[in-house]
Amino acid sequence: MKSILLAGCAAAIGLALCPAARADNQMAATIKSLPPALSVLYEAAPQAIQPSAYDNFTPPPKPWKWCHSESYQGNPWRVAVTNELRRLVQKLIDKGIVSSFEVSDSNGDVSQQINQIRTFIDKNCTIITSVAGSTTALNDAIAAAYKAGIPYVTAAGSVTSPDAINVDSNYARWGYDMIKDIATDLHGKGRVLMVEGIAGNPIVAQERAGADAALKEEPGLKVVRSVNGNWTANVTKTVVFQTLATNPSPIDAVWTTGSESRVIAEAFAQAGRPAPLITGSITGDALGYWKAHPNRYRFDGNAVLPGWTAQTLFRVGVRILMGEQPKLNTLMIPIPVVHGSDLAAWYQPCMTPDSVSVFPVPPKDPFPDSLMDAYFAKPAPVPTYSYADVPPACAGH
Repeated sequence: MKSILLAGCAAAIGLALCPAARADNQMAATIKSLPPALSVLYEAAPQAIQPSAYDNFTPPPKPWKWCHSESYQGNPWRVAVTNELRRLVQKLIDKGIVSSFEVSDSNGDVSQQINQIRTFIDKNCTIITSVAGSTTALNDAIAAAYKAGIPYVTAAGSVTSPDAINVDSNYARWGYDMIKDIATDLHGKGRVLMVEGIAGNPIVAQERAGADAALKEEPGLKVVRSVNGNWTANVTKTVVFQTLATNPSPIDAVWTTGSESRVIAEAFAQAGRPAPLITGSITGDALGYWKAHPNRYRFDGNAVLPGWTAQTLFRVGVRILMGEQPKLNTLMIPIPVVHGSDLAAWYQPCMTPDSVSVFPVPPKDPFPDSLMDAYFAKPAPVPTYSYADVPPACAGH
């Protein structure tokens, strides 16, 4: 993916960084000093990579008050993130390290999320973790949190505030790679439906920018239509049905970045259309559908999982509160790859086509401490956390 130069970005010491980033020699050297498995994730990264605002943060006294600002809880993925974060924080509560865990949900209203963040500041939260509803709109509220000595840590999409720590992935790279996977499978020629997430969400533009860069390199791939499925099953199925009804020509692949590959496969089957190759993030219901209908489900994507998202957010948040001093404002996390040939290894017996709230658990930690330590000047283990304690996918189902 080194050929990608996203609009507005320039090369700095071999790494494509946006001009908004303070990408001086020291910053570039910090990225270069990371293990190769991490430094490669910064190539063509669209986020503004900046120095950490918490490199001299003084650990606050315990017990800590943990507050979580959600921008949307309207799908099982987001609910699962909150539930796993709650489980992890509860272990700290049980040890007396954290006093309470409070969650707010703005339901897609950015102004409401800003108000909720300011309420958390007034309540003297020790840390605010967040899935941000906007890349830029929350910046003043984040600055207010920083001024109050409250770390603000995001997941599933970065903000541009220099006062935040973003636990993120290179979604532009992901969007690019999935188009390349489609091109390989279709031998460079075919018609592609683009199903994006929530319009305006920070990572949606990143994913599409990467996809568009790859499409420029694959002139044999033609985009049939671009629609927003809002990362929600019923919305995704509706917009895919509408596309199929108004586009009788063949559709060979569906590029999507959500967890709704099963409903996309169902829509094609119910419309009597051949099964397309579908990208996206693997889920329990998709694995159940694949097990029941192996000839109707073709997948090549990754595992952008809610449990894994919550776990990395939690671990980074605790490390900041412990004074471990992150080196960068954006900590890139690798996204596990899942090919069609891997589906049997990810499937579990509880997974059926109706398992919309069941998400797979990677067989091993996608981000072990040996990698996470490289992001901190004073690394130390996170109390109460062990990947071995993560509940299996079928727990409670």
